[in-house]
Amino acid sequence: MPKSLFNSRLAAIAAALLLAACGGDDGGTKPATQVAAKVNSEEISVHQINGALSRVANIKPDQLKQASTGILERLIDQELLVQQANEKKLDRDPRVLQLIEASRREILARAYLDQTLAQTGKPTDAEVKTFYDEHPDLFAKRRIYNLQELNIRLPAERQDELRAQVDQARNFPELINWLRAQNIPFAAGGGVKPAEQLPLEALPRFAAMKDGQIALVRGPEGVIVMFLAASREQPLDENQARPFIEKFLENRARTELAKAEIKRLRDAAKIEYVGEFTKPAEPAAVATDPAAPAPDAPLVADPAAAPAVEAPAAAAHSDAPAAPITPAAAAAEEASQTAIEKGVAGLK
Repeated sequence: MPKSLFNSRLAAIAAALLLAACGGDDGGTKPATQVAAKVNSEEISVHQINGALSRVANIKPDQLKQASTGILERLIDQELLVQQANEKKLDRDPRVLQLIEASRREILARAYLDQTLAQTGKPTDAEVKTFYDEHPDLFAKRRIYNLQELNIRLPAERQDELRAQVDQARNFPELINWLRAQNIPFAAGGGVKPAEQLPLEALPRFAAMKDGQIALVRGPEGVIVMFLAASREQPLDENQARPFIEKFLENRARTELAKAEIKRLRDAAKIEYVGEFTKPAEPAAVATDPAAPAPDAPLVADPAAAPAVEAPAAAAHSDAPAAPITPAAAAAEEASQTAIEKGVAGLK
């Protein structure tokens, strides 16, 4: 069920409960009121509570009364503060007026985009199947990766030196010792990550790695060295993957439509830059626009933002190679990160 429809039904149920509570008990002849509370000379309506309820996610029907009560109390507190602000004429303060106008503009812009993005339909079965077939590393050949990471701050001119050291390192601790000896700052981390939490563009290279191999991820401020301590396969069939694929495709379609609409409006408008402001080489991305949609977290990272991942180094010849992860040990491993603690022992 779409979230907006679900929220509207919740609001309708809440309204019925509130109206029933506000109705009189004299034979049922007294009409229900739309007023939920009176604060001095001002009223708080059931519609205000419904509006706040519609913006709260994951409310169960049996929690509506409690949630409505909590929202009403917060609205009462808010109304008291608003009355004090009006008494002190803060609504005439230039800074406050600026904030009110900025909020009004953002609400209007977002409302227009929401109306425009409502045109995006649900992905077809063929689109879902195509996406599934084109990304076996996410689904049919999906793996769970136990990755150890070193986030290394390193200037570009020394990155080739690090690459050479990675190639000749016999194990991960040896690389750590070299970094210490060179006084190169780094931070250690890692964790168990399923395929969908890795950059989509880089995923095929991670999928090609074998346990014990190292890959370099070059970034703007340094390098991330990623050691694949262990991995296990955990495929998803098309039925299992369908909800995630649909959500990802919907979000992608919404983003593309938003970009197209803003481009259309820009092309049709007369825009003049004045004073020290000049037209940038590239228009600002939609994602930076205050009215840009904020979709739910996608299935995978944006490919355009994926860092470059170099081909993995030869398998590290550790004296104590990591054992493969078994499904039975996965939960305990994710909690304790035992493999990670072994790989970066002595860092603290």
